[in-house]
Amino acid sequence: MYTIELALKLSPLPLSVQRKDVKDAEAVYQKVKKCIENQQPRVLELNCEKVEEKKITVLSSEILAVQIYEKTGATGGVKRPGFSFDT
Repeated sequence: MYTIELALKLSPLPLSVQRKDVKDAEAVYQKVKKCIENQQPRVLELNCEKVEEKKITVLSSEILAVQIYEKTGATGGVKRPGFSFDT
């Protein structure tokens, strides 16, 4: 399962939706990225494949960042989202 997470202006909690396939997750990521690059406010609606009733709608000008990460079932955990520094 792949999670696409959005960081919003003035919001401490991110919004997220999930996709089962990496290609679908990448398509959502590119869609959000394109909205950010466009810099024209636009309503963006995303749905979730894990929780089918879950939908989010956000104004694209309020998005600060978008990321994808994979939830790994084999290890029972999740890959930590965000950036990390290995030393």
